[in-house]
Amino acid sequence: MSRVTEIRYVGYGVSDLDAEARFYRDVWGLEPVASEDGMAWFKTRGHDEHHVVRLRAADENRIDVVALATESRTDVDALCARVAASGAQIVHQPRNLTAPGGGYGFRFFTPDGMQFEISSDVARGDSAGIDRWDGIPVKISHIVFHSPDHHAFVQWFCDVLGFKVSDWLGDFMGFLRCNSAHHRIAVLPGPPCLNHVAYDMTGIDGMMRGAHRLKVKGTPIQWGPGRHTAGNNAFSYFVTPGGFAVEYTAELEEVDFETHQGTVLTPAPLVMDQWGIGTGGPQTMPQPVPNPGLFVAVEA
Repeated sequence: MSRVTEIRYVGYGVSDLDAEARFYRDVWGLEPVASEDGMAWFKTRGHDEHHVVRLRAADENRIDVVALATESRTDVDALCARVAASGAQIVHQPRNLTAPGGGYGFRFFTPDGMQFEISSDVARGDSAGIDRWDGIPVKISHIVFHSPDHHAFVQWFCDVLGFKVSDWLGDFMGFLRCNSAHHRIAVLPGPPCLNHVAYDMTGIDGMMRGAHRLKVKGTPIQWGPGRHTAGNNAFSYFVTPGGFAVEYTAELEEVDFETHQGTVLTPAPLVMDQWGIGTGGPQTMPQPVPNPGLFVAVEA
C-alpha cells in the first residue's frame, strides 16, 4: 500500500524573516540553500534531504506547510486519491513542483486545516559526515501537532497516510511511525497547530554540545536535558525568535515498522523525563494556539 515514508521540510511564515533566518543559520546549525524566490531555505549538513526549513516573510508567525515524502510518483497519485476520498480538501493536484529541488507532489489540508504536501522525486542535496562533538543537526527527527480531536487525527494518519501507532502516553499523546523510527509524527490534544519540530543529533554528546552553542549564543534550554520514555530519546527543547518550539534529540528508538507492538504508558514525571534533572517542563513551552490561516492555502 502506498504510504508516507519520511519527513521532508517545514515551511514557516514569519514576521521577522531576518531574525528567524539568522537563528537557523548562525545558531541552530543549518546551511542555506540557494533560491531566487525571496524566501530563505535551509538544509542540514549531515543528510542529503534537499532542504528541511523554508522561511517566508509574513504578517504573522504561522506554519505554512509540512512536507512529507513518499517513494514514487505512483505513490503520490495514490495518496492524493486516498486523501480526497477521506474528505480532506485538496489544495492542488499532483504536479511538478517549482520549489528548490523540484519533485512531483500535491498539497492538501488535513481535517484540522493545516496545509501538508506529499512529494517524490525531489533532488537530493549534498551531505557530509558530522563529528561526535560538532553539535549540529543531522536531519529532522519528528514533528508533534495538536488537534482538537487527537484520537481521530491519529486514526486519519494511519488510515489515509499509512502510519502505524507505536505507543500512547495515557490517552492524550499518540506516537506514529512511517519507517523504522519509533515516531515521525506525534499528536496531542489542543487547537490545530504545531507543537514542535525535532532534529536528530549524532548522539548525547552532539545534543549537549549543540545545547552549549545555543546557550553561548543567547538561546537557553527551555526544557531539558532529559530522556523521554516513549521512543527512549534524549531531548533538549528551545524556542526560535518567532516563538516556534524546536528540539535537539538523540538515540530515538528503532523499531520494526510492520511488527512493532505498542504499549500505553502511564503519565508520570519520570515517564516524561526518565532522568528527572532537566530545567523547565511542558508548562514552560509555548502554549498552543490555533495556527493562523487554517484552510487558507499558501501557494509558495
